[in-house]
Formats: sequence, structure tokens, C-alpha cells
Amino acid sequence: MRPRGTQGDRDVRREPRPRAASLRRVLRAAVPVAALLAAAGCQAGPWPDGTPRPGTVRVVATTTVLADMVRQIGGERAGAESLVPRGGEVHTFDPTPPDAARLSDADLVVMNGLGLDDWLGRLAGDVGTKAPIVRLGEDLPGVEYLRDRDAGPVNPHVWLDVTNAIAYARRLGEALAAVDPAGAGAYARATDAYVARLAELDRWALDRLSAIPAAQRRIVSFHDALPYFARRYGLEVVGVVVAVPGQDPSAGEVADLIDAIRAVGARAIISEVQFSADLARTIAEETGATVVSDLYTDTLGDPPVDTYEGLIRWDVERIAGALQ
Repeated sequence: MRPRGTQGDRDVRREPRPRAASLRRVLRAAVPVAALLAAAGCQAGPWPDGTPRPGTVRVVATTTVLADMVRQIGGERAGAESLVPRGGEVHTFDPTPPDAARLSDADLVVMNGLGLDDWLGRLAGDVGTKAPIVRLGEDLPGVEYLRDRDAGPVNPHVWLDVTNAIAYARRLGEALAAVDPAGAGAYARATDAYVARLAELDRWALDRLSAIPAAQRRIVSFHDALPYFARRYGLEVVGVVVAVPGQDPSAGEVADLIDAIRAVGARAIISEVQFSADLARTIAEETGATVVSDLYTDTLGDPPVDTYEGLIRWDVERIAGALQ
């Protein structure tokens, strides 16, 4: 954790990979697949309803956010499930033998990439997954990726800028059409309809947050999840509470962050539902900032935050309310 300066001078760090021992444990259990399925106590294809319709494209995604995007475009032709459950933490997710079974049964595998969910790529390769793997966040045309000052790893939270989510949607539509050519027309129409909704969502978010005076749009993020969101919607992230989820900052780092908040007058500390907000509240007591502890970034929740569109609307309204 390190205080930040301007929006263009961000401190972006790669999240830690799962422990190698954890992956080896899963892989030992995952071979052969038949034995894994028996041990898991389920039949092939452990999908949400247990029995996918004949002809349905079976899609496995790493997160609930990505699984929702698949559903918006796949409609009746594609069933999607997330390996990381709602409220789960993708950065530190530890895959299990049933997760390997789901991968072995998939027609298409969807991940974000950029270091966020690399555990899936490694697991899929080691269990011999035959399905194509789509890395939605990588090499997107026209996207200016954000790195740290030292040209370090790319921040992976690309989808929180809705214009980037539009690029995700188009890539998903193409991937679904590639594995299900008979549905290409349906996927194209669904993609166009979804893109139109996302474009309107982007305009709404811009209008909602631009109405707040610029001097009031300074925030602190719990971890480094908001650089793309902030850049697109005119916020300034002046620091993060933790550099890496699961690793507490030192007393000196907390003191530096408190000084930075006081120096620039940051009005809100933004925390996410999957993390404890205790440290954020302690910092807020020292600075007078408002804590927003129920934002969604990497995971969906209950209605109205059960879709990507709902997530963006929820987050924008919660942040706007704190800044005003």
C-alpha cells in the first residue's frame, strides 16, 4: 500500500497466485477424471440445474461477472456457471476437484486473464481441457492498459470501465459463435442488444458522476480494483488500503495513507463486500472520510446486483452518494 499522486501516476500491483501446493493437490485429485467425478459425488456436467438441455453450449467462467455476460449473449443456447461463487474472492480462490470436473465437461472456458485468474489456465491445461479458453481482458483493441510506475504488470480490472465491457461482450459473441456456428445469428443479435444497453449504461454513469464537483471526486480504494473505473468516470484514487488482498499493511503504511487522505481531502474509502471493512473504518475515524463497504467489483450478489449492469449501477450510486 502506498499513497498515490495523480490519476496518471498509479501504483498497480499483480495479485498473488494461489499456492503451488494447492494446485498440485487439485491436479492429483483430478486424474483420472472418472475417479474425480466419483469422489465428488456427482455425475458429469455439474451445472446449475444438474441437467443441461441437449444442444446447450456449456460455458465455465471464473467469476460470476463473466458468467453473467455469457448469459446475456448466450440466451437459451448457452448455459454458464462460475467457478468462484458469489461473494468469493477470485484473487485467492483455491480450485477443488469438482472445479476440475466442470472444466473437463465444458465446451468453452472464459476467464479474464491479466493475472487475475491465471489459476484457471494452469488447471485447465493440466487436466487436459479440450474446450477453447477465451481470455476476455487481454489484447483488447483500443484499450490503454494501466501499469505501475515501474512498467510492472497490468492491472486486470478492465471490465469496470463499461466501454471495455463492451469489448468483452463482442469477444464473447465471437467465441460463442465459433463453438456453436448454428447459433451465430442469435449470438450476433444478442451481442448488439447487450452492447446498446451497455453504451446507455456508460452514458448514465458519466452523467451521474460528472455532476459531482471535481474536488469532491477523490477516493481511497480497499485494493487496486478501480483504476479503469476511476479513469473513465472522472474519479481520483489517492491510495489503497491494502496492496494485495490477504496481506495487511504495516503501521507505517497506514499512517502514510492517513496523511495522504488528509492532504488531498479524499471524501470516501471504498471497500468491497468480500473484504472486511474494519481497517477502512479505522482509517475513516482518523480522517473523517465516509466508508462505503458494500461495493461489488469482482463478484455479483443478490438483486439488484445480480448482473453486471446492476453491479455498475449499484457502485455508481453508492460512490456518488458518499461523495455528495
